Amino acid sequence: MSEQANVDVVVVGAGFAGLYMIHRMVRTGRSVVCFEGGTDVGGTWYWNRYPGCRCDVESLEYSYDFDPDLQQEWQWTEKYATQPEILRYAQHVADRFELRPHIRFSTRVTSAAFDEADQRWTVTADDGTVTSARFVVMATGCLSSANMPEIEGRDSFQGTLAHTGRYPKEGIEFTGKRVGIIGTGSSGIQAIPVIARTAGHLTVFQRTAQFTIPARNGPLDPAEQAEVKANYAEIVAANKRMFGAFGSRHRRPVRVALETDPEEFRREMELLWERGGSLFLSTFRDLMRDPAANQLAAEFVREKIRQTVRDPETARKLTPDGLIGCKRLVIDTDYFETYNRPNVSLVDVSAKGTSITRITPTGVQCGDEHHELDVLIFATGFDAMTGSLLRVDIVGRGGQRLADVWDGGPVTYLGLGVHGFPNLFTVTGPGSPSVLANMIVGTEQHVEWISDCIDHLDANGYRTIEAQPESVQRWVEHVNSVADQTIFPTCNSWYVGANIPGKPRVFMPLLGFPAYVDRCNEVAANAYEGFALA
Repeated sequence: MSEQANVDVVVVGAGFAGLYMIHRMVRTGRSVVCFEGGTDVGGTWYWNRYPGCRCDVESLEYSYDFDPDLQQEWQWTEKYATQPEILRYAQHVADRFELRPHIRFSTRVTSAAFDEADQRWTVTADDGTVTSARFVVMATGCLSSANMPEIEGRDSFQGTLAHTGRYPKEGIEFTGKRVGIIGTGSSGIQAIPVIARTAGHLTVFQRTAQFTIPARNGPLDPAEQAEVKANYAEIVAANKRMFGAFGSRHRRPVRVALETDPEEFRREMELLWERGGSLFLSTFRDLMRDPAANQLAAEFVREKIRQTVRDPETARKLTPDGLIGCKRLVIDTDYFETYNRPNVSLVDVSAKGTSITRITPTGVQCGDEHHELDVLIFATGFDAMTGSLLRVDIVGRGGQRLADVWDGGPVTYLGLGVHGFPNLFTVTGPGSPSVLANMIVGTEQHVEWISDCIDHLDANGYRTIEAQPESVQRWVEHVNSVADQTIFPTCNSWYVGANIPGKPRVFMPLLGFPAYVDRCNEVAANAYEGFALA
């Protein structure tokens, strides 16, 4: 198929960012086409269909706020919504606002090249479609490029093999089968308890023990949902002034751990543990800045693991060293309890003698031991934040490729623009709060900023906008300076690309949602300071 079209805006990806971007462009009378690799909308909530998949932001706070009627009409059923429910929400939004006619499904963008003569982008898709666009908005998501590690013999496995981030629509039957799962990050921790319920035997291959907090999930109280809906505007406004853009309803008085009586600290941590959820570390402001304070919380969780897991050796393997929260804090349902089941075993693959040496046609070889399996699941995460952007061959001014510009790590201005790539916007890109904030709130803020920027260009007769090199440099320095005031850079996490061999170690997200939004607004108010408008 070969087809050529001219539009104002090309959007890449039909997740929550892409859907809202389409809506904003249509509402302002601009022509727009969106390319989506899946067969439906939803982005990460389309691809991640693995058992137990849920959001770690409470459902009442994980929704668009651009349309008050939409907020009121949609009814969530659980405190933490499941993947199917979030996918239904995305589908509802696409249908309600008639966005599907602007989306080309089962179509991936392979390249985007900027033509300096006519100041437009030429976007090529894998079906041969060629589209000329004035603007390109990369709404490709931060956690959408599944990471399949290169393990010897991986493709020789003759049983059922899947990745949590590319899970089959039809699902996988585990009843009575020997199942192995590689990886104990968020995806693995969510999937393991669910798989264990029906598997004949589940073998968990763990490289790194994780800190994880009980979610305390359950059905939503209708009265609570009604109360939130009656006060949505106030709650949303308060959330937008929170560090992570969520949780204002549950905020407790903020204190300093190292200045709190040890018994009082313990009582507070017990309350937070029983409440559960992602705000576990938010009550004491020094936990994410002072390693000594952080160790108090880390040891509290380590004690909980030892109390929960009956077998001392398994508990030892599951107990993480180091600091809590410098990797993304995971929330779970019965994760540690699952290791008390007789049909679950844990293999520590961090040591040389027990590391995974190869995958065989019938299982996984770890040192001298072979684990026979019928099903093998990779819960090995994503090439976070940059992976999906760099899978598209993006070529800017002078033939420079984004992959080359980012060879030493991603550099952006505000996480929105890259020098040398005019009229190219990245939604929740490196250098923005992105994965360290409520993603729907973050994507809405970005889409609205981009849409307002395009309005400004048109109203003032500008053809292009491009981040200035000095602005990019200062912004990268700012992102790193903010991170260096915390414990975040101390971990080998996917925040710094540590899960991808050969990926440059750069702390990619920006800490602090409210200050970031204030800066974006200031830039816009000052005639897009730091950008060159031509």
